[in-house]
Amino acid sequence: MTPSNLSLDDFIAGFSPQGLPVRGRVLRMGAGSLSPILKRHAYPDHLAEILGEALMLSTLVGAGLKFEGKVLAQAEGDGPVSMLVGEYRKDGGVRAYCQHEPERWAYLEKVNKGDKPHMPQLFGPLGRLGLIILHDNPDMQPYQGIVPLTKGSLAECARDYFRQSEQVETHLMLAIEKTAAGDWIGGAMMVQRIAGDDARGDTSDGWREAEALFATLSAEELLDEALPADQLLYRMFHEGGVVMDDPQILADACTCNHDRLVGTLSAMSDEALREMVEPDGTLVVDCQFCSREYVIPIGDVTSAVS
Repeated sequence: MTPSNLSLDDFIAGFSPQGLPVRGRVLRMGAGSLSPILKRHAYPDHLAEILGEALMLSTLVGAGLKFEGKVLAQAEGDGPVSMLVGEYRKDGGVRAYCQHEPERWAYLEKVNKGDKPHMPQLFGPLGRLGLIILHDNPDMQPYQGIVPLTKGSLAECARDYFRQSEQVETHLMLAIEKTAAGDWIGGAMMVQRIAGDDARGDTSDGWREAEALFATLSAEELLDEALPADQLLYRMFHEGGVVMDDPQILADACTCNHDRLVGTLSAMSDEALREMVEPDGTLVVDCQFCSREYVIPIGDVTSAVS
């Protein structure tokens, strides 16, 4: 492995341990992606942590896309958090937001006495996690895999998804923390087993070795800004060596724009638009992802509403 300075935040890279039937991805997020997203919305800290985990999960999955598109890690339920979504796009742009009921969340935090909530507490007994793959090509159908949110953490639920929906043995770790300065940093790693074939033979022994090595990984290592990602990988897989791909830079970047919003509003009924219009004849709409406010004159949408 060629040494690098990848202690920097905001990238994802694939890697391949030599001699093991494994493919993997490692990422770090901070000042250019994760932190501005979470600080913009000012969610309670535990809720921000879980939203950050969803964003990292969508990025781990999305970085493997072979076509232009995006991946959403979307959790829904009828608990204190009704919806939470992290989105990764093939160009490296990421965004995220969630919807929660402050009063129910405050009660949950009181019950938990400061401990991080588990998934059923957040989303209720009917909560579910969907990993949604969307093509930029409108002629291609989206793909969605869904698993129940019955485990303690989002990472555990994601492992269920890979096992059930993708039928790929997977281990992953999602780590996130708020620094003393109030910024957010995150790190994640995922390894997946490569199935045996005529050339590789049975990969069971190699996968067990990879599992044992992955079990040595700690959240502290993923979040250690003084430990470059390539050095972390070499620390884990030094016996056989490991090759890391060129990193992709990640960035806080929303796709909302005026023209797209006008198109969406134009498709709405006159009655719905009448309920939204301000006294000055404008429609004021906030982007749920980036909180940008759009002021659209009603005449830009339709001339039928007065």
